[in-house]
Amino acid sequence: MPLYKTIHPNSSTQILVWHITESFSDLVQDVILNENSRARLQSMKSQMQQRAFLSVRKVLQQAGYKDFDLYYDAFGKPHLQDGKYISITHSHEFSAVIISDQSAGIDMELQREKISRIANKFCNTEWEYLTPQNKGEYIQKLTVIWGVKEAVFKIKNQKGISFKNHIQVHPFELETKTALATLTTANFKQQFAIFFEPIDDFTLVYAFEK
Repeated sequence: MPLYKTIHPNSSTQILVWHITESFSDLVQDVILNENSRARLQSMKSQMQQRAFLSVRKVLQQAGYKDFDLYYDAFGKPHLQDGKYISITHSHEFSAVIISDQSAGIDMELQREKISRIANKFCNTEWEYLTPQNKGEYIQKLTVIWGVKEAVFKIKNQKGISFKNHIQVHPFELETKTALATLTTANFKQQFAIFFEPIDDFTLVYAFEK
């Protein structure tokens, strides 16, 4: 079964990771989509995007939900009809969903050297503890940092938030699989508890408001 992993960070939260191995035809016949979702699916040009989209609906089924239980606000943020918080991610052959009583965000990224070429676009104070000389650790930490900033942004989802200038990932060690992040704008300052773990060649990151 493509349900790759289930994580329960606490009693009110579940994370489901799906390995997308099914074909588009296999996925599409297993899910019932609402009208908006059907339109979104048809507008996608890549079959990889379509499979990722459908795999999220399969994950929802595993969690006891249907596509009709999911809706998006004007900013594109997903919500569940029962009031629980939800965040969604997909990367290549994996997708993942976090469902919680707490406000939460999730991201999953492939670990690859390419990220070092764009690090200046999202790193700021993080350079104080990054060591490019240690290539393996450097790539892993950059991947975590990017994932953290994606997860935090998904929680707040406000126009104008800069990954580089507004979201700070405090010093962390890969071994602890935890971190702390702070979102600072002109209007507010908020901290987030971060958790991360490797899954194959990917890094899964999830965040909770503190």
